[in-house]
Amino acid sequence: MAFGAFGGSPATTPASDAAPRRGGLIALFLLLPGAAYLSLFFLVPLVSLILTSFQAVDPNAFEIGKFVYAFQWQNYVDVVTTYWPHILRSFGYAALATVLALLFSYPLAYVIGVKLRRFPLLQALALTLVIAPFFISFLLRTLAWKQIFSDEGVVVTALQALSLLGPADHLTGTPFSVIFGLTYNFIPFMTLPIYTSLERLDLRYVEAGGDLYASPASTFLRVTLPLSLPGVVSGTLLTFIPASGDYINASRDFLGSTDTAMIGNVIEANFLQLQNYPAAAALSIVLMAVILVLVGAYVRRSGTEDLL
Repeated sequence: MAFGAFGGSPATTPASDAAPRRGGLIALFLLLPGAAYLSLFFLVPLVSLILTSFQAVDPNAFEIGKFVYAFQWQNYVDVVTTYWPHILRSFGYAALATVLALLFSYPLAYVIGVKLRRFPLLQALALTLVIAPFFISFLLRTLAWKQIFSDEGVVVTALQALSLLGPADHLTGTPFSVIFGLTYNFIPFMTLPIYTSLERLDLRYVEAGGDLYASPASTFLRVTLPLSLPGVVSGTLLTFIPASGDYINASRDFLGSTDTAMIGNVIEANFLQLQNYPAAAALSIVLMAVILVLVGAYVRRSGTEDLL
């Protein structure tokens, strides 16, 4: 073993230098497929979307949908000025659906993750029932609720018989049906992260709260809820983010109408029908930017910055 001139630590040998270098090359090699995938399917489309959002109408074109690359900031001003009601409606619907999904999902996750822990078979069955909607298409589930809420359906008929709805009132095409559809479709996304946190909960902490003469409500608020907070934050993010950009539930072909159109419907209309690609791209960038700001503020406020 070779020592330094002052009798300190052993001198570095070429073999010891080669080992970290070899490990770094292996790590880089393992990261390359993922980095290439993200670059090809995320970074490149994002850059293309940003460039498209600054395009201007081609003055030499005589047909709709022809644009040239420019640096036209006015696109963002125009879409925000024109579609600000849809933007507010989208985040309002998404926030309300997220709160409702949390109110439904937390008790469900608590029963599955805590109360049924001693009954593995029932726990597995209940968890399967939560996951079961994933085996059916999102479109089919939403279309089924359109049929259930139709004017000839049993729900509207029963509400009209109870005088809760007038003869000319509807459920489809209303904010109620859109928020209901968002809540229903995203309940599994809220339930599963909360269940994961509660399933790992050490019940000895709950028992300790009872031993210290804390009431069940106090034990829940001071022990169970704080320990399950990461699952709550993850569930709300997994619900709020896709619900904000959803365009299925609010579509006229499903549960919505022109009065309930969300930002996703506006993007779809500008891209596929109006062929106004810069407006659609600018709206997409605005949607992503607002979501990033809201999510960042929410995560920091909840004290779970490690989720970012």
